[in-house]
Amino acid sequence: MKKLFKLLAWIVGICLFLYVNNHWIVITERTYENKKIPRQFDEFRITQISDLHDALFGENQEKLIEKVRKTNPDVILITGDLIDSNRYDLEQSLMAVRGFVNIADVYYVIGNHEVAVNRVEEIYDALEGMGVHILPNAAAMVERAGEAIAIAGIEDPLNGVDTQTMLNKALSDVPERLFTVLLAHRPEKFGIYAKNEIDLVFSGHAHGGQIRLPFVGGLVALGQGFFPEYTAGFYKKIDTTMNVNRGLGNSGAPFRIFNFPEISVVELKAE
Repeated sequence: MKKLFKLLAWIVGICLFLYVNNHWIVITERTYENKKIPRQFDEFRITQISDLHDALFGENQEKLIEKVRKTNPDVILITGDLIDSNRYDLEQSLMAVRGFVNIADVYYVIGNHEVAVNRVEEIYDALEGMGVHILPNAAAMVERAGEAIAIAGIEDPLNGVDTQTMLNKALSDVPERLFTVLLAHRPEKFGIYAKNEIDLVFSGHAHGGQIRLPFVGGLVALGQGFFPEYTAGFYKKIDTTMNVNRGLGNSGAPFRIFNFPEISVVELKAE
């Protein structure tokens, strides 16, 4: 009987550990400084959501929406894999977006799962109907008191178009010296983003490495393999900085370990 109780205690403990690791949303805040940022955008707050994968956080996504609201964003960026191709449930993800659009302007690019499920137009139509700014290899200008920054986005290369071609289209109407933010789902393309001299990139896709090991980091990421280089936080190459969000949901691997679901906040600082 004592062994049975110990076994049950271990099972309960493991279940609790896995539940917390996969449902406890953390907010990570960073600052980013660049002389190209206009003074009017000093302390401009960017909140990033990535890789929801149809996960549910509270009734009608209320837990997730409230967490985003507490970040006090000026804009909200969704960097792909809003849905999951293995268990497509668009409405469950749209519940979150309905809350986001009541907080701040929302900008969105697709990830590989939107392409894989072959319902990109359906997703675009639903989000546009809510007032989300869709960036399918396109850019939008955000203005404040006569100054502007660009927010550009590219689709996922699973669509068969190479990253450089998509960037050429997305950046074609962006003035050369304008401070530019890019939404791009895949962090492993960082070298291409840097080659194009993009100032600040927001990516996801890596799920933080799924399992994070102390003093090591992420264990594995799609597109990067074992011990991936880009899994979480800021990375810098030449004059480009990339923020990789650990994401919120899971796909394929059912659990995160030592890798809480994440909301990223980057506050801009004008030099």
